[in-house]
Amino acid sequence: MAVEERTDTPADAAKAAGQTADEGFPSVWTRPRRRRREQPALSRDQIVAEALALLDSDGVEALSMRKLGARLKAGATSMYSHVANKEELIELVVDEVFGEIDVPEPAGPDDWRPALERLAHSFRDAILRHPWMASVLGEVGMSYLGPNMMRLSDRVLGIFEAAGCDDVEAADTYSSTLIAFVLGTALTEAAYLTTLARSGRTEEEWAASVRPAMTAAAEQFPRLRKRYAILATGAQEVESTRGSAFDQGLACVIDGIAVRLGV
Repeated sequence: MAVEERTDTPADAAKAAGQTADEGFPSVWTRPRRRRREQPALSRDQIVAEALALLDSDGVEALSMRKLGARLKAGATSMYSHVANKEELIELVVDEVFGEIDVPEPAGPDDWRPALERLAHSFRDAILRHPWMASVLGEVGMSYLGPNMMRLSDRVLGIFEAAGCDDVEAADTYSSTLIAFVLGTALTEAAYLTTLARSGRTEEEWAASVRPAMTAAAEQFPRLRKRYAILATGAQEVESTRGSAFDQGLACVIDGIAVRLGV
């Protein structure tokens, strides 16, 4: 099938997706999916899978409805019958990434801590597999309504219930604290890895190139000077250092939650 030139307006696209101009829904998750009498040429799952592949290979800058349609050999009508715009598409792809996160069900009250550790590492791994997430996640304002994110949130609350936390408000606070740590750390790493990929250098090559400037900048700050002197020896691999920093930070967060829970 030849790729159609898009001639529809944003209002046409919204109408095709089952949204009227008056409704003004801000998210794909708040707009009812339109029932179709005929079998569409493309499914939403096909569109999301191809968009995810495009984002992973070329980054956010390369994503457009026209380019995605060309990769799928589909026209505008097929695309806009599922999503009204690029923003809705990104919402769907972000939730697809959330679906990769492993959130274990604790077998007993003593399993809550390893369950949180497993969740946190799986969450970080998912973000680092898709570093473009660093560019979009802060803009996906209603990502928490996606089915995979809802599943994740519900299961995290279940982990805190297993730990003996029967206060829903407290469990929600602990959950938010843990997820905020993982997202803050992993998204920073993802942004760094994106910059690194654009440079064409390895982590070790990048670190070696900036060490002289780091050492000079820290010269008048004794604590940083000591820190950077250790890094300058190259005794620690950059990737393993990132992993160790994440593990230590995660331990601090979970230790604090354990104190609050009294377990």
